[in-house]
Amino acid sequence: MRREASINVLLSTWPMTFHLCRTAPQRDMVPLLFFSVLVAQAWSVRPQQLPVPKNIFILAGQSNMAGRGGVVNDTITGVATWDGIIPPQCQPNPSVLRLSANLTWVLAHEPLHADIDFNKTNGVGPGMAFANAVLAKDPTFGAIGLVPCAIGGTKISEWGRGTFLYNQLVQRARASLQDGGGNTIQALLWYQGESDTISKEDAESYKGKLERFFMDLRDDLQSPMLPIIQVALASGGGPFVKIVREEQMGIDLLNLRTVDAKGLALEPDGLHLTTPSQVRLGQMLADTFRQFLPSGPIVSLTYSGSSARCSTFIVDFFIAPLLRCINRIILLN
Repeated sequence: MRREASINVLLSTWPMTFHLCRTAPQRDMVPLLFFSVLVAQAWSVRPQQLPVPKNIFILAGQSNMAGRGGVVNDTITGVATWDGIIPPQCQPNPSVLRLSANLTWVLAHEPLHADIDFNKTNGVGPGMAFANAVLAKDPTFGAIGLVPCAIGGTKISEWGRGTFLYNQLVQRARASLQDGGGNTIQALLWYQGESDTISKEDAESYKGKLERFFMDLRDDLQSPMLPIIQVALASGGGPFVKIVREEQMGIDLLNLRTVDAKGLALEPDGLHLTTPSQVRLGQMLADTFRQFLPSGPIVSLTYSGSSARCSTFIVDFFIAPLLRCINRIILLN
């Protein structure tokens, strides 16, 4: 878009410039040519006025993370439509960007997943409410970059290492770190599991698959301490919601918090959160994320390629969870 705008400006001014080159004195040509260049330059840098997002958040899971707030299915045609209502808490913010499907930063706006979960009708999700709530609590936090990755109707088995969804998530997460330098993935926001409530076998094996997914993702992003905030189900597509919720609540990984969506209002389909519920969920996620904010320095290991180096990293956790994590690693190996 930036290049096309520059070309259009140059082409639109060139006939006039060329005509004056033949008729006006040379001293009159120079200001006109200079003005044309300035106009083209102004058009070309406009998109670059967006801030470079330093604080990256990955949004992953299925439909309630992608956002179905305000989406209603026509009972006659079966066609899903979004009402287009965007509450104040989800309005665009110049300090909140999103990574588009073509891996470029753009101003974030609802629906955040429109070009990611493109086979479904998207509405309001928790992402914008989350980002705006974080900035409202701390205006000095810095620009936020949201990385939408959620796909509606997916099971946890579809997010395992090596699958399309997993590879796409890792690719997008890595791409979010490329611009500007100093970018940091602050957390993974995860809301998934409704599709795993249909089969009892899927429900009872959910915990192990989700733990493996989290550990693999931390490994592939070279971020062993990556904060994760998961959402415990408010609903499900089958009869085993209780089992999946128990599996979610039973996960005990280092630097993981759980936000419980149970009790939040649902759309008429009984499955998806309403727009007000998505706003509330976003605020709950923001409050939970604040628990990860600095409370004191500790020494931890960070990884670069195959080598590990020791550095000071500020993170909020306790010795007991650390020991449990070490014990888990020993058992897995």
